[in-house]
Amino acid sequence: MSGYNADMKLSNGVEWALHSCVTLSQSRHPVPAARLAELHGTPPAYLAKHLQSLSRAGIVSSTAGQVGGYALTRSASRITVLDVVQAIDGTQSAYRCAEIRQRGPLAVTAEQCARPCAIARAMATAQDAWSQALAATSIADLAAGIDADSDGTAMADARRWLTAL
Repeated sequence: MSGYNADMKLSNGVEWALHSCVTLSQSRHPVPAARLAELHGTPPAYLAKHLQSLSRAGIVSSTAGQVGGYALTRSASRITVLDVVQAIDGTQSAYRCAEIRQRGPLAVTAEQCARPCAIARAMATAQDAWSQALAATSIADLAAGIDADSDGTAMADARRWLTAL
């Protein structure tokens, strides 16, 4: 995925986007980007850029005007963590095989490389497992987990804060 290195480090935007989606899942009305940035203590312009990425991916929609802002385009149970990660950091695999087995004094020919090497296969298996785990977790699951971590107060607090516009 673009923005990733070999240790699958995600950009800060992924965390901010996930928190924003969880927050949006608690609102009945569009939430301005500045309000989301205020809630999460994130730079407004940078968060707005990530909200635009979520919008291009069809995860959120934006409404202009005095009562405008961002809202989820579908139920939080139908938006996965993988959807958000891919919207922010892209869909490219974390591992990029450079076919170094075709280099150096013991190089093999391209014909001998008809299938990916054991390293590339292992990395593809890990990428698939990682993607499946993220695809199995929804924004609604995250909201429930955050609520459980706070003894059931976090989502109610978020809803109260959002209505105090």
